[in-house]
Amino acid sequence: MSTADRLTKTFATVLKVDPSSLSDASSPESTPRWDSLTAVQLVVAIEEAFNVRLSTAEILRMRTLGLARDVLRRKGADPGAPAAGEEPRP
Repeated sequence: MSTADRLTKTFATVLKVDPSSLSDASSPESTPRWDSLTAVQLVVAIEEAFNVRLSTAEILRMRTLGLARDVLRRKGADPGAPAAGEEPRP
């Protein structure tokens, strides 16, 4: 991925990994740095980055990056938008 979307960049920042190493299938099972503490940090970062409040049910549903993307779309957020300061993908 040449330009990481906002959600992928948020995950990469919290997990301290390269955005290109993440996909919608990324999960705690496939991402060694994604442990219970990091999961809490991801929730905080997502809420701040997308200006949303996540319910417990929504948080529990976000078992992969792709499922987190789905939760945000259902809340009306645009997780596929480019990160701030980046050009949109063609």
